[in-house]
Amino acid sequence: MAMTIHVDIVSAEAEICSGQAELVVAPAEMGEVGITARHAPFLSRLKPGEVRVKVSGDETQLFYISGGLLEVQPDIVTILADVAVRAKDIDEAAALEAKQRAEEALASKTGKIDYAKAEAELLEAVMQLRTLEKYRSSGRV
Repeated sequence: MAMTIHVDIVSAEAEICSGQAELVVAPAEMGEVGITARHAPFLSRLKPGEVRVKVSGDETQLFYISGGLLEVQPDIVTILADVAVRAKDIDEAAALEAKQRAEEALASKTGKIDYAKAEAELLEAVMQLRTLEKYRSSGRV
């Protein structure tokens, strides 16, 4: 049996995931990180993207996070995110609509938009859609 580490994924609204895992992969600010039991402690900011939690042999759970903080201790991984959603619960229609709004705002020539906000919204929508696509292609739907 593989060694495991405790994982907590928490959003502003609720605890999304809590349990044992063999591996956690998260989108850290400087690149994707993989964490297993007895990992060296560290803190990192997270980018919007997909978190993969390998629960056992071939079972992996997918989550979308909007960014946040990652804390790693030798026996526990904590992910704190403003938004955290199980991949299967992502609202595809809302993500597509948000993506379209952000693209329209970026294409606007009026000069009355906040480009940084529009780019952040576009990135979040695209990452939600990628996470959902990966979940669907894994055959778990």
